[in-house]
Amino acid sequence: MTDDAVSPIQVHTPDGEVLEAELFAPPTASLAVVITHPHPTYGGNMHTPVPDALFRHCIKDQVPALRFNFRGVGGSTGIHDKGVGEQQDVLGAVALLSERYQCPVVLAGWSFGADVALAVDNDSIAGWLAIAAPLSVVEPDDMAAATAIKPKLLLVPDHDQFRPPASANQATEDWRNCRLQPVPGADHFLAGSLHVVAEALHGFVDQIANQSQSRDE
Repeated sequence: MTDDAVSPIQVHTPDGEVLEAELFAPPTASLAVVITHPHPTYGGNMHTPVPDALFRHCIKDQVPALRFNFRGVGGSTGIHDKGVGEQQDVLGAVALLSERYQCPVVLAGWSFGADVALAVDNDSIAGWLAIAAPLSVVEPDDMAAATAIKPKLLLVPDHDQFRPPASANQATEDWRNCRLQPVPGADHFLAGSLHVVAEALHGFVDQIANQSQSRDE
């Protein structure tokens, strides 16, 4: 990444871990994005293709974005905690962005990272974009996003090996303000479909920004 506005940064979690991260920081913003990565024990990190596509799209759209390595990955302290401690990692990242820009934060994650993102909520979080979420790190009905009125967009590949559309629809049918969008022809790894992911992020961020603006008027 060569953009001058991208810099390495550390995220401090509420439980004391220090995470390796990268921040895209334009001067001002009305909305920011925290990006979470896939399962660490299968090689997931903040530079894997889907998080990278999300981060690059935020740069293109001039939306502040923070991507980070979960605890125990790369230069981050701590050890893998099966999605429990990782919820603290997400909250630390949200706190950093919301304090810097004084604006709402969208959580955008893929696979394990989507599950962890869906498991957390606080006043700074404006919505969730969950990409190929297995919905298995936490029981779907126990995820914080399930009962939140804030918008949720679940991108579900047609041929997802872990949670295909019919299963995802059944698991989230009682969730509030939740929309499922199939990704035609794709499997869990979304090869050849990263443009769909980027377009979904663009539309979702615009939706939330417009809703926030309407409430402020």
